[in-house]
Amino acid sequence: MKILDPKNFTVPGFKAWGIHCGVKKNEKKDLMLIASDREAAVAGVFTKNRVKAASVVQNMTRVKSGTGQIMIANSGCANACTGKRGSVDARETAELTAKEFGVKPEAVYVASTGVIGEYLPMPKITNGIATVAGLLSPSGWEQAAEAIMTTDMYPKLSVVQEEISGKTITLAGIAKGSGMIHPDMATMLCFIVTDANISAPMLKKALLTSTDKSFNCITVDGDMSTNDMILCMANGAAGNKKPAPGSKEQKKFQACLDAVTRSLALQVVKDGEGATKFVEIEVQGAKTPVEAKRAAMTVAKSSLVKTALFGEDLNWGRIMAALGYAGVDMDEARTDIFIGKAKIVEKGLGQGKPADREAALALKQREVKITIDLHKGKAGAVVWTCDLSYEYVKINAAYRS
Repeated sequence: MKILDPKNFTVPGFKAWGIHCGVKKNEKKDLMLIASDREAAVAGVFTKNRVKAASVVQNMTRVKSGTGQIMIANSGCANACTGKRGSVDARETAELTAKEFGVKPEAVYVASTGVIGEYLPMPKITNGIATVAGLLSPSGWEQAAEAIMTTDMYPKLSVVQEEISGKTITLAGIAKGSGMIHPDMATMLCFIVTDANISAPMLKKALLTSTDKSFNCITVDGDMSTNDMILCMANGAAGNKKPAPGSKEQKKFQACLDAVTRSLALQVVKDGEGATKFVEIEVQGAKTPVEAKRAAMTVAKSSLVKTALFGEDLNWGRIMAALGYAGVDMDEARTDIFIGKAKIVEKGLGQGKPADREAALALKQREVKITIDLHKGKAGAVVWTCDLSYEYVKINAAYRS
């Protein structure tokens, strides 16, 4: 597998671009479009929040066909909790886009992100569709990534290449996400494209597998969005033979997809709202993989743990307390905790000032590793989070106003 420069790449058969059409009050980009030059296999993963935006509901129906050709997304307005009008607006966005490209509306997938409870400014969206369609470029991915940002500090892109059945395939993704990040999944939009020739059922299975190992292993603030989704299109332009289930070629494709989703997921955490720390939490010695992940995620989303990380305060009791209410089989007297390479807790007891001094140095780094060994079994899990800072409160105290 070859990792390409995310600032300079193309994916055969795809074009993209992003513009400002007026959804946002400032002059930042707010409308993105990605188009394939042919019908593509499509797979999607959507928020499990029972409150779903109109675009999510629409796409969950359309993705059942396993086909599509265009993805369009706006930022600045979530079009969630907007009733019948929201559904009409999502449908109209797809219809207007389809007309622009001469395809069926069912081939268009719509996404939105931004403030909940506000209606899309459809006249601006209508004009924007015509404008962005005329600007599409094979190298317009950074512009597209910028157009889906909300509180993000920077655009998120990832791209890899691999040889499958004697053909070079490219797989690339863009994503947005900074706050309201928690499985399943996050306030996150992710659009992945590839010129690989792959069946829709295999693409769906691969995307679900990748999502569980990436986007469903991150948390910024423990809040789940109404709008998050991942859409993946494979247009077959590479001309490779479709991989057979379980084949070497299928595993190579899975590895490419895993690499892109992991990269994008970690970029989301590193760009967490107000974050000053990127934190990896690994749980070892759990009874089952499910319990390992539950324990890791409980620590990762603990506000007390996250604020201690922000303050670089070696308050390991907060980690132990979170493990105690995680709902997993654990025994304080068997639990070890490491910060970096420093073992600060062994069998439930603090290890004294020398260990604390070593751990304190690790806490001052931009990237922090916390390892927990429950000594209850052989299962493990890794999740990623960030700290909780004053800036996070400032951003979210005035997000709507």
